[in-house]
Amino acid sequence: MTILREQAAKWRHVFKLDPNRTISNLALKLVCNAGTDAIIVGGTDGITFKNTWDLLNRVREYPVPCVQEVSDINAVVPGFDGYLIPTVINTKDSRWIHGAHLDALRKYGDVVPWDKVLLLGYVVLNPEAKVARLTKAETDCGEEQMVAYARLVEHLFQWPVLYMEYSGRFGDMDMVKAARSVCGQSRIFYGGGIATKEQTMEVAKVADTVVVGNLIYTHAERAARTVKWVKETDGKGERSVKNGR
Repeated sequence: MTILREQAAKWRHVFKLDPNRTISNLALKLVCNAGTDAIIVGGTDGITFKNTWDLLNRVREYPVPCVQEVSDINAVVPGFDGYLIPTVINTKDSRWIHGAHLDALRKYGDVVPWDKVLLLGYVVLNPEAKVARLTKAETDCGEEQMVAYARLVEHLFQWPVLYMEYSGRFGDMDMVKAARSVCGQSRIFYGGGIATKEQTMEVAKVADTVVVGNLIYTHAERAARTVKWVKETDGKGERSVKNGR
């Protein structure tokens, strides 16, 4: 097990910051000091080496782990605590399953810090999201199909993370529960549309890791409070308790 996998196995709450979006110093201070388990830096479009580097240096002013979700090999920045590698499992476009990954490994495979790398198996579920359009994700997915994806990640591929991405829209918790019912080793990340205490706690009851992103840019103070709301949920949730989870 890699160092990053061990660390991510303890994440209950993370913030996701987009280098291509503007965040004030005050908002950044609020989220970095909120007690989150980690900051993820990444986005879908407009990601460059410069804006990623600039954001990393701003986050580094605070004592919070910071990892990069890699979406463009030309924007990979050294100095992060780890690197998240997304692969989209509900697309037929091989570039987003393994094609871009092979391109990167042909160029940089000798220098990859493997102990600081974590694979994310994405299921993109909001057809209106940029990432859905970019990856040509097949978002028309019911609970039966979601269970199949979860079993693919959990049993066949044995990947560390199943990431359920609604990206800008609050998702269907029955879908998360369906995935939860068959995942015991793979950790379930949920991201998308979290804007209230009730939504935060609803997600925290069924997902292993709650990812908060867009709310940071619309209501940073409320975003910071999501950390507390997740902690209030612990001990009351429906998540699996197998394998020490």
